[in-house]
Amino acid sequence: MSEILLLHGACFGAWAWEAVVPALEGLGHRARAMDLPGREGPATLADQAEAIVAALRGPTVLVGHSAAGFAITAAAEASGRVAGLIYLCAYVPVAGMSLAQMRRAGPRQPMAGAFVVDRAAGLFGFERARARELFFDACADASARLVRQAIAPMETALASVARAEALPRGAIICARDRAVPPEYQRAMAAGMVQRERDWGHAPFLQDPLGVAAEIDGMVRVWG
Repeated sequence: MSEILLLHGACFGAWAWEAVVPALEGLGHRARAMDLPGREGPATLADQAEAIVAALRGPTVLVGHSAAGFAITAAAEASGRVAGLIYLCAYVPVAGMSLAQMRRAGPRQPMAGAFVVDRAAGLFGFERARARELFFDACADASARLVRQAIAPMETALASVARAEALPRGAIICARDRAVPPEYQRAMAAGMVQRERDWGHAPFLQDPLGVAAEIDGMVRVWG
């Protein structure tokens, strides 16, 4: 049995994991999801990491979706209570590069033109029709539940990822992802255990039981 904390990607929320939590509990784990700072208000990447660390009750596996790959890595750099990291169609940080820089360095730019940016408020969101196309092509449309997100975590690099890289790590690659190119997911996760499924960018809505099974399979191997 593992303690598992599920972290949502940009503009999503803890609601995204509503069906995954009971599925993981049914497999014998203690699972929770939380909202990260920065939903509809200012926050930094450090704020997100601190919120995750504050929520840890003991050794915990962190699962990060999409942009939350940065938040879970930052938390692993800050706390010895992180027992492992699972990246779900997620950005895997490189020291010295922000998420925005990594996105622009990718092989394709499928999200170009989808952002609605409010620099004065320090927030961004997604144009709703593009969000449906990018995120929910393979599942029920949840674009109405997306919110604006703080820009700062997207534009902040981690100085080091050494502690995170020393942990058990795995990546769940979503082969039908229209937002984060699958070939980029594979490249970012080079050197770690990778499992690939025929999912889009919101696999927790498309196949929550499958997501839970993949997480369960990884943490059981880690012991």
